[in-house]
Amino acid sequence: MSPSGSLPTEPVGSIPRPPELVAAVESAQQGRMKRRDLDALYDAAIADTIRRFEDSGSPVITDGEQRKHDSFWTYGVNGMPNMGQGGFALQFNSGHARVMPVLIEGPFRVRLYADSFLAAAQRLTTRPLKQAVISASALSLLYPAEPLPDYPREAFLEDVVAEHLREIRLCLAQGAHVVQVDFTEGRLAAKLDPGGALLAGFVELNNMALEQLEPAERLRVGVHSCPGGDCDSTHSGEVDYAALIPSLFELEAGNFYLQLASEADRPRVLALIARFMKPSQRVFVGVTDPLNPVVETAELVRDRVLEAARFIRPENLGTTDDCGFSPFCDDRSTTRDVAFAKIAARVRGTALASRILGRG
Repeated sequence: MSPSGSLPTEPVGSIPRPPELVAAVESAQQGRMKRRDLDALYDAAIADTIRRFEDSGSPVITDGEQRKHDSFWTYGVNGMPNMGQGGFALQFNSGHARVMPVLIEGPFRVRLYADSFLAAAQRLTTRPLKQAVISASALSLLYPAEPLPDYPREAFLEDVVAEHLREIRLCLAQGAHVVQVDFTEGRLAAKLDPGGALLAGFVELNNMALEQLEPAERLRVGVHSCPGGDCDSTHSGEVDYAALIPSLFELEAGNFYLQLASEADRPRVLALIARFMKPSQRVFVGVTDPLNPVVETAELVRDRVLEAARFIRPENLGTTDDCGFSPFCDDRSTTRDVAFAKIAARVRGTALASRILGRG
């Protein structure tokens, strides 16, 4: 936990995988590596990730999502026999795309829940661990454009909400410090549908799960939103935050982890956040930019925190990274060393700001 009274600071989740692990995953996908050999590399990567998180002074850590061997989006359905290829294409501004699988037959079920990642990490550390899970709205994009015979979209969405709610509760029961719902498609929705109907539908769908949680459970649930991050590119960074923020804080969650370090006009966005956030919600502002190879100094992080504190009360404020450092397994654009240097700067800079704000 954070020192008594100090501003909380948490990572978003993913850490770049060691190059040898990325190569091994590719070999395994081609049938050129045995599963037990790949598992040994996963275990080593998780152990190293946790050690380096601890060395950074991070009060809350993750397993770096090392075992999400494809992406933050599809970890739960990889290998399912009723999933096909050629689904929703997530287009990035660099010109590349990540193509999701597509459901070819009902019913929808999750094959692997994230509490299994949490349980494995808990054996290696006594630090509080947060666990990221994919949102119901992201999972909804796995349904094909044409309705499936005998499995209408309405039935699919009921199953998605049930599976998403089950995953959150499993992670809470496993002892997660907080469960983070990854909602990167929120800003993307505003890009795909400037009229707002798609975003409103996403918020409504996610709340169908979140509203079933007890109030005490919702205090341990957070929502992460960013314009995407893959190979130093975003999918919706050009979208005005004003198109997202009013709807974002309608989500029934206690914590919000928001990209902010890379915003051109942070004071304007902070003013919007302060206007629309609820008194019971805490906002973790992004103070490091995973898409920028330059490592922030602790002093720069301090100044970004103090800037945010002009708009958000310290008791409702925390810090985070703008995005995960490697949401997709094969993203080699950032090294592990750079990622942990940025994390260490975030931790030190947050502590500096806490003392100035009388919270340290």
